[in-house]
Amino acid sequence: MKKSDVVGLGAGWILSACLLAAGSAAAAAPIYTCVDATGKKHTSDRPIVECATRDQRLLNADGSVRQIVPPTPTADERAEQEQRERQAAAERAQQQDTIRRDRNLMTRFPNEAAHNKARAAALDDVRNAVALSEKRIAALAADRKPLMDEAEFYAGKQMPLKLKQQLDANDAATDAQRSLIQNQQSEIGRINALYDTELARLKKLWAGAPAGSLGALPAAPAASGAASTAVAKKAK
Repeated sequence: MKKSDVVGLGAGWILSACLLAAGSAAAAAPIYTCVDATGKKHTSDRPIVECATRDQRLLNADGSVRQIVPPTPTADERAEQEQRERQAAAERAQQQDTIRRDRNLMTRFPNEAAHNKARAAALDDVRNAVALSEKRIAALAADRKPLMDEAEFYAGKQMPLKLKQQLDANDAATDAQRSLIQNQQSEIGRINALYDTELARLKKLWAGAPAGSLGALPAAPAASGAASTAVAKKAK
């Protein structure tokens, strides 16, 4: 074969390849078509601005419909969509958290006996605090008796300032301990409410309810520890 024939053959292959590539590109190029608000038909290789608020058809090379392209959303519509997506993401996160907490609950309390034991331990701490406050009130009452005996000597007279201050301090300490007991009793109620709620949920989980299927866990009642601490400091 002559050199000129080889060159011509190579050029033919290159041309054929180029034509094939061009044909493939043309076949793959998107074709958008739509009819605008005035009834005019548009065709383009990219989304058509005149039909931004209308459906557009994306066609294959043979004219068949590949997909329907919905209208371009407005700023308000995009904001609403983003809000829906954020809400959906938050709900998914909440669901995952509920599943995790249910599983942790069943791990901590495999049966009712374990849950009852934990409740008793939590209540013991508060009941011990109540007992200490009651002992403190009894001690304050004992301290008050000699002060009252001394005060009887000043019936109808002005009481010495020091004695009055001692009686006032005793009254304040006693009132503080009584308030502390009231807060501790409220804490006992909070603990029981928390464990009652947990137990009701656990019974369903133990019976086979899937983790996360019972809805979000209710918020625990607010603890009264901060108030109790403040009263305890005041009572010292």
